[in-house]
Amino acid sequence: VEVVESGGEVVPVGGSLRLTCIASGLPNDEYAMAWFRQAPGKEREGVSCLAWKDGQTYYTDPVKGRFTVSRGNGKNTVYLQMNSLKPEDTAMYYCAASGLRPPAFGTYLFPSEYSYWGQGTQVTVSS
Repeated sequence: VEVVESGGEVVPVGGSLRLTCIASGLPNDEYAMAWFRQAPGKEREGVSCLAWKDGQTYYTDPVKGRFTVSRGNGKNTVYLQMNSLKPEDTAMYYCAASGLRPPAFGTYLFPSEYSYWGQGTQVTVSS
């Protein structure tokens, strides 16, 4: 399984950005794909998740109403549309895919529930 994310760059406060994640080699449709972020000196934080089979989405509170996770046209492609960006959104953003089963209820944004990770893409929001 390979996970590759892209799209990070420097954007001004209030700007928008779309990240793309492509996962290849996943064995079935019983998985979730999620976005995490990690700022220097902070723990990795779950941002958003999409359960592939039923399309259910989940968000951490600080990004609700500003970020949207969606499927791409290609198989196993997920986007993270980020609007109204703030300086506190600055971080390395990681895409991850769960294993043979989706995360348990209530754990969709727990890093421990994901087996496959990309290398990360840097998002910097400049004021």
